[in-house]
Amino acid sequence: MMRHSALLPVSIIAAAMAGCSPSSQPTAPETRNATAPAPTETRATPATPKAVTDTHLKPTPGVLKTFGDWAVGCDNGLRCTLAALLPEAGIATSSGSPITLNITREPGPAGAVSVKIATDNAQAAQPASFAVDGKPTALRDAAGLAAAMANGTTLTVRGADNRTLTTLSLKGAAAALRYIDAQQGRVGSTDAIVAKGSAPSRALTPPLPAVATIAPSGTAAKLTATQIATLRKRATCTAEGFTPETHALGGGKSLVIFPCSTGAYNLISALFIVDGAGITPAQFDAPAGFEATGADSGTPVKSVINGAFENGVLTSDAKGRGLGDCGVHQSFVWDGTRLRLSEQSEMRECRGNADFITTWRARVIRP
Repeated sequence: MMRHSALLPVSIIAAAMAGCSPSSQPTAPETRNATAPAPTETRATPATPKAVTDTHLKPTPGVLKTFGDWAVGCDNGLRCTLAALLPEAGIATSSGSPITLNITREPGPAGAVSVKIATDNAQAAQPASFAVDGKPTALRDAAGLAAAMANGTTLTVRGADNRTLTTLSLKGAAAALRYIDAQQGRVGSTDAIVAKGSAPSRALTPPLPAVATIAPSGTAAKLTATQIATLRKRATCTAEGFTPETHALGGGKSLVIFPCSTGAYNLISALFIVDGAGITPAQFDAPAGFEATGADSGTPVKSVINGAFENGVLTSDAKGRGLGDCGVHQSFVWDGTRLRLSEQSEMRECRGNADFITTWRARVIRP
């Protein structure tokens, strides 16, 4: 089913324009002698933008934490999100799709706050109002909602007819918001949500790492029956009835996604690189799926879970359970030598919220 979400932006959009506009003083009228040459106009040479180059930084995704009924985490760029967790009993007995809520705060002094409702129900994804302990909060005031949550016990999401769509526990929300204040360097400053103080904002905006990619080109390799048998043996694959996929990477190389083993809701595929007659295990700069190795930890062949390759991006979608409310989503791009992690989002708690928290981001440089 398609999962709908509504992003409700707002709040702390702070401030300050850095820099001043050029002087607008009028210039004196120009006079010229008929025999004198016209003055030569001098133009400033525009600065050449600094080229973005591959930073070759080893991925270090952020760590998720749980405070009561809220999961929280920040990525390497200090974008932080707290996500509502539902009680297991409520998930099991729900007659429809769970309605969940995430609040994200951007890094830096501006630190915009946004709220997102996620559900399979398109109508429920467009709430009309929020209330904390019965007290209404303006729909488009995300920062005000976050601050109110820190002092409340329940959050109610209401529809256009004032009908209650869902009620979420706020147990742990204050601690999760305080954790975000600390991670973003806002503790004791005026722009903190919970840990407020009188100091000016000291929040930083770390630069994102850059990954240079190779544009996919050429024709994907066609595997022979002998090659397929060899790859199955090398990766100790047991899955039957699946056809290996090959995708052109460029430079004469192709990616092989080789179905290797299955679970109730996960298809684990081994990954190889075909280069002419040579076939080698694909290399990564970060673990893929749940483990650093394939379905069999005794093989050096790496794997992805529910993998797909499209528009030069390899994705892995490791599900912790069939509901899809926990696991790891990853995106990798090819740099000519190995697959590089460009984005990762996670949810470690299997408690109804399938809107995962981003823990790693990179700028992808495409040719």
